Amino acid sequence: MIHPLSHFKYCPKCGSSNFKEKNDKSKSCSNCGFNYYFNSSAAVVAVIENNKREILVARRAKDPAMDTFDLPGGFIDMFETAEEAAYREIKEETCLIVKTTEYLFSIPNIYLYSDFEVHTVDMFFKCTVDDFSELKAQDDVSELFFIPFTELNPSDFGLISVRKGVEKLLSQNEHIII
Repeated sequence: MIHPLSHFKYCPKCGSSNFKEKNDKSKSCSNCGFNYYFNSSAAVVAVIENNKREILVARRAKDPAMDTFDLPGGFIDMFETAEEAAYREIKEETCLIVKTTEYLFSIPNIYLYSDFEVHTVDMFFKCTVDDFSELKAQDDVSELFFIPFTELNPSDFGLISVRKGVEKLLSQNEHIII
């Protein structure tokens, strides 16, 4: 893949083609002086456990990694906190209402979307849900199911950051999941 900055040919401020790479993470416009820094996008991942010590797992309905396992989550919208994004994404993908969120850890990721590498920082949250009766797969999720925590297999998860997150959850076992 080519570097994501190479897709940006014109200055977003003045429209000049004098928009050149300054270093591996920024471009600068010699016409108006605008500097653009290519930073990571923010995303959330929800770790939801039921009272049987099973983790809610989603099957991805779309690429990237269609038909592989995932945990509910998605991109943080502008003007939204990470916690608000976790509540919203879980509602959108599962119909569940989150009671509480607790930040666990973050993992960098490269998310390929429309043949464009979106660099993300995926923030993992432990989310509590009191009522699972409304559980329903929707949005970009084709199926939802529970897997016992001890039977989670990181290689079943298609997105690298989620796979690494599951590995970390398993390695920290009792320290993260209630």
